[in-house]
Amino acid sequence: MTEAVDVLEALLFASDSPLEAARIQEVLDLPAAAAQELVDALRRRLDEEGRPLQLIEAGGGFRLVTRPEMAPWLVKLARSKTRSRLSRPALETLAIIAYRQPVSRPEVDAVRGVNSEGVLDNLLDRRMVRIAGRKDSPGRPFLYETTRDFLVAFGLRDVSDLPKVEGELIVPDPTVAEGAVAREAALTGEVTAAADSPQQDPGPIGPGVTPRS
Repeated sequence: MTEAVDVLEALLFASDSPLEAARIQEVLDLPAAAAQELVDALRRRLDEEGRPLQLIEAGGGFRLVTRPEMAPWLVKLARSKTRSRLSRPALETLAIIAYRQPVSRPEVDAVRGVNSEGVLDNLLDRRMVRIAGRKDSPGRPFLYETTRDFLVAFGLRDVSDLPKVEGELIVPDPTVAEGAVAREAALTGEVTAAADSPQQDPGPIGPGVTPRS
């Protein structure tokens, strides 16, 4: 017979966000305060059995995560997956963002010499980059920066660990590129859409992203 603690473990494993105590109580039809007791029981079981997963409290709920000692193997997995899946244009765009962040799409386009919208969509889908806000310039283009997934994939503690490059990355005047985009958009009445695809727009800034000062 399936025990409640087993069901809880399955729920936490399947959930893509922290599971609140009230939600656990509702799903398992538990009496008041019983959800916390069940969480404590699962935490003890994971610790006592030396499982590679641990139960933590985060974001107002509970979730299963890997233990810190598993990190070396997880990093190797992430790096191998990233290398095999990222194309040369994606790596090129990612490098520009990593060294110039936060950076707008017109600035990336100016360095690469081609439209980078599709590549940026791909990097957003892979969670290598995220939207950090909007630039105060014509068209209000999105600003992009790298994510924690990027750091994990390339085995970096933070962006200061990026390899040093000789000289400076020269970027053509972005105001020229952005101004051209804005003028073209004004002719069609689509100023906002010209800077970034509306499908990318999650609002003023991306979810869970703090604008840079």
